[in-house]
Amino acid sequence: MAAYALVVATFLAGVTRYYHPPFGFTAFIDFSSTNHPYEIPAVQGAPHFDNPAPSGYDGMYYAQLAVEPLLRDPAIDAALDNPPYRARRILFSWTAYALGLGRPAWILKAYSFQNVIAWLLLAWLLCRWMPPSNARAFVLWTGCLFSPGMIQSVRYALPDGPSALLIACAVAAAERGRPIATAAIVGLAGLGRETSLLATTVLGKFIRRDWRSWLLIAGCAIICALPLTLWVDYLRSIYRSQAFTNPGQVTTPLVGLFWKLTMIRAELANAPFSLATMASVLAVMAFLAQSGWVIRELFKPGDRAAWALIGASYLVLGLLTHAVVWEGTPGAFTRVLLPLAIAANALLAARKRASWGMIVATNLAAVPNIVLWAWI
Repeated sequence: MAAYALVVATFLAGVTRYYHPPFGFTAFIDFSSTNHPYEIPAVQGAPHFDNPAPSGYDGMYYAQLAVEPLLRDPAIDAALDNPPYRARRILFSWTAYALGLGRPAWILKAYSFQNVIAWLLLAWLLCRWMPPSNARAFVLWTGCLFSPGMIQSVRYALPDGPSALLIACAVAAAERGRPIATAAIVGLAGLGRETSLLATTVLGKFIRRDWRSWLLIAGCAIICALPLTLWVDYLRSIYRSQAFTNPGQVTTPLVGLFWKLTMIRAELANAPFSLATMASVLAVMAFLAQSGWVIRELFKPGDRAAWALIGASYLVLGLLTHAVVWEGTPGAFTRVLLPLAIAANALLAARKRASWGMIVATNLAAVPNIVLWAWI
């Protein structure tokens, strides 16, 4: 338990570096001073930290949606890079609006700190599958919390971390035999990030050989899809056919992964000791290890674990993602496939004699994050 507490303390110590009075933790949002003229007036007038870098990151779009959560101000269209696409991920903009009591300055501060709260809640919830009982559980638990996807979500105030928290809640509900609650949580997560609806596969835990179970699953699937369907219908009243805009992040299987491997090979040929390249190498190796373990658990005899069902659905997503998701250091795929990383670790934790080799391989990508977060 002391080791678990030390990890939490290390995380919180890193969080404090992003506090800038009187702006609070809005440095997490990564607003860019260059984009300041394009921000909606309510955000321009609210105190927030501006990054001197020429471009910000995606969190600044969702933060502005939090200030204008129903998109009634026409200025929001100029403030977002892809308004219909960004607006679909509205849940955590709504929660920030509620926590900020509708006041722009408070909303921005609430939005910037949401991921920190989500990290702490996930740390607590993951103890359900990785309790403080042995070294294996500790490494797996830490690997989840310091995975690139989770740390990037905190650092740039993105919806991936809170969405993963909701998916973990859905798994907990499914393991307790509560299909309606499971579906409701998945539906809520779909409003945070549409790919969270892939967690609908967890309903496979309730499949039986009688027709009533199929009716139950059909009803639960409707519950999963209903919140996002209603919200997209609202967006359609604003953006018409553009409400269904797809940024083209899904493509032919394996194209994105092979592109990433090609880029890594070229980078290693030019700069074999680049830290950025090494981070990408470790992330891809971790992805392959996570995928292999999820496949193993999915096809083992007996009942399939809830995490195996979710991990498999995100594995399929990973194989279909476009190169744009894989580019960067280590790449946005670590955020998009965060539930896969958590699923693999939870499944490993369930195996009391899981090999240390597989445990380390599954969490290779977390090593740079622990070092960078703690000491830089």
